[in-house]
Order: sequence, then C-alpha cells, then structure tokens
Amino acid sequence: MSSRDHWGNKLGFILAAVGSAVGLGNIWKFPYVVGKNGGSAFILIYLACIILVGIPILMAEIYIGKKSQLNPVGALRFFQKGKIPFSLIGYAGVLCGIIILSYYSVITGWICHYLMLSFRGFSGTETEISEIFSHLNATPWLNIAWHTFVMVTVMLILVKGVRQGIEKASKILMPLLGLLLLVLVCYSMTLEGMKDAWHFLTYPDFSKVTGGSFLEALGTSFFTLSLGMGAMITYGSYLKGDVNITKSAVQIASIDTLIAFLAGIVIFPIVFTNNLEPSAGPGLIFKTLPVLFSKMPGGHFVALLFFSLVLFAAITSAISLLEVAVSFVTDEYKCSRIKAIIFMGTLIWLLGIFSAVSSWNVAGTPFLDLFDKIASCYMLPLGGLCTALVFGWAIKTESKYKEIGSSAVTKTLLFAAKYVSPLLLLVVFLKEIGLF
Repeated sequence: MSSRDHWGNKLGFILAAVGSAVGLGNIWKFPYVVGKNGGSAFILIYLACIILVGIPILMAEIYIGKKSQLNPVGALRFFQKGKIPFSLIGYAGVLCGIIILSYYSVITGWICHYLMLSFRGFSGTETEISEIFSHLNATPWLNIAWHTFVMVTVMLILVKGVRQGIEKASKILMPLLGLLLLVLVCYSMTLEGMKDAWHFLTYPDFSKVTGGSFLEALGTSFFTLSLGMGAMITYGSYLKGDVNITKSAVQIASIDTLIAFLAGIVIFPIVFTNNLEPSAGPGLIFKTLPVLFSKMPGGHFVALLFFSLVLFAAITSAISLLEVAVSFVTDEYKCSRIKAIIFMGTLIWLLGIFSAVSSWNVAGTPFLDLFDKIASCYMLPLGGLCTALVFGWAIKTESKYKEIGSSAVTKTLLFAAKYVSPLLLLVVFLKEIGLF
C-alpha cells in the first residue's frame, strides 16, 4: 500500500470525482426526465433523493476507499465480518463498471462523430439531418472505429497514473466543461423560449408527478453520482491525510446537481423556442437538436460548443470506469499498471463491439440496450444497497466518527446511510425486478 498513487491535493480529488459523476446522464437524461415529470416538481423530489440517498452513499463509498486504500474488491474484503463474503459486492461493482464502459464508449463515439460533423455544420433537409444517427448506428465499422478511438484515448490518459493522468486531465477537462456550459447558458438566455423554460424549471407542476416520478428521481439521483459501481471507492482509495469526507461528498453532489440544472437551462430554452415538448425524449440530442442547430442563428458555433461539452462529460466518466477495473487488477494480481490498462482496456473494447454492431441482439434486444438494462436496473441499485448495508451495519459507528467526524450534519447523513438509503434502494431494486 505504501507505493499506491495518490491525489496531489483535495482539489484534484474533487474535480476527478465530479468528472466521474458528471456524464451523459446529466446533460442527456436529466433534462428529459425533468421534462417528463413536471419540471421543477421533479427537481424538488430529486434534491430530496440526493440528500437522503446520494450524499450518504457517496460518503460511504469514499470512506470505504480511503480507510482501506484498496480497490473495490479489496476494500470490501477489508471490512469483512465473519463468513459473509463482502468482497462479492466489490466483484459485482467491478463487473458493472466493465459492462457500462463497454457500451458507454460506443455512445461516447457517437458524440465524437457529431462533434466532427459540427465543424462543417449540419445542413440538408430535416429528414436528412435526423437520419444521420440512423446511418451511423447502422454502420458497424464506423461505430467500431469511434469506439476504438474513445477506448485508446481513455487508456492513454490512465497510463500516466492517478496524479499525472486522471488528476491532470480532470483539472483541464472540468474547467473547460464549466466554461462551455456557462457560454451555452448565456446563449440560451437570449432565446425567446427562455421565459417559458425558466417558468418550467422554477414553478412546480405537481399534477404530472406520479409514484413513478419518485422512483425515477431516486434512481436518477443515485446513478448520476456514479454510485454502486466502485468508482467512488476507487477514487476514495487514492485519498490520504486529513480530508473532510462529509464536506467532500456534499461538494461533489452539489456541483454535479448544479451542472445537471444548468444543462436544463441550456436545453429547455431551445426546446420551447422551437415549440417542442419538454419531454422530447432521449433522441433529442442526436436527432432533434442537430436539426434545430441547422436553423438557429449561430447554430454552427452552438453545435460545436454543445457536443464538446457532452464529450468532455463523457470522457471524464469513462476514465473513472476504466480506473475501477485497472485498480482491481493491479491490487489483486500485483501486475504493472500498464499491463492492467492494456488487458482491461482490450477486454472492454472487445465487449463493446457487441454494442457497436446494432444488428447483433438477444431475442430482438440490441446488446447495448441489454447491457444497459443489466447494469443500470439491476447491478447498480443492488450494489448500492449492499454497500449501504456494509457501511451502515458492519462498520462500528465509533470507527466512522474517527474518520468522518461527529458533527450534526455527519450524524444525520450516517443515520440516512444506515436506515433511509438502504430502504429506498431496496424499493428501487424490487421495482426494477418487477416485485414492487
């Protein structure tokens, strides 16, 4: 453990953790689910879920990683009590990260493709522009080429290590992401639909809130923070010294939530200006927005900024997903970092080919959708639930106080991690497997 790489400073950890949390979900999925569930009414529910589930579990994962100084498998084994194999939770997290990155890399490749198209601008009829995605999705070699580019890029960043690779990339990409987001927010504020968008985001419509809205808010709050897949355990294991875990968890969750909200301020004015439904759906980013960019004044420049923003968010998340697998191999099998990166990167690349070839499917379900269903709906909530149980019940409260502190805020979050979070995550899991 003495040779383990560590973050250069707390800022590096915060930026890397925010980079892991901020991904396609913040910019692509969050505005869609907000639009589908009553605007700010959903946001209020989402914020409550962040406090009751997101921050407590985030705090738990960072604590488990920092205390053990090990990968997710070794970290959970470190806290094992009796014959209960806690390490299985870690194995599941590593496997979940591998599955997610295999198709996440393909989706990131789509972003790369659209960014390249943005340099020359989107032109043609609405049908021609909206069909760009269909053509891309139906061209296996192009999907595989972009998938390869993304995986090689992420692998090259990781080769430099934690401090010189992940931390340095995060210190470049995250400020750029923030700058691009602010520029796009300023642009969207000039559009006619800004007034309607602001009303939509700040005046709750509880008539559109259903029981499903609460479950979706709970699931979104958990998934958007990169929880349940070992990423925050891994990043926490690179912490050393006196770090306020409670404060760090609150900061990470707050920045992640702010970015998701700002993404809504970017997208909804465009949606309302063009008389679209705020619940336009996941296809908005690849089919609808390019058509709108082709019509908007300055749309060429806006498209460049927008797809650059999404790409930066996707790459920082991909970095954390691969690092989970790399940390596992280097710790458990004592091999060099470079060998671990090559082995796991190649393995994930090969698995990603199944998602890159859209015609490959299981019983009519494309592999990309199948992998997403397995990871997001089953493995993530179950992994988060088990992690919460270990943190809340298997680790002595006094031990947690020594590492985290015992302020009123910390005690409240520890109570949520022990009682509230597991119960709510159990509800999500039972709902996903059809028992609720």
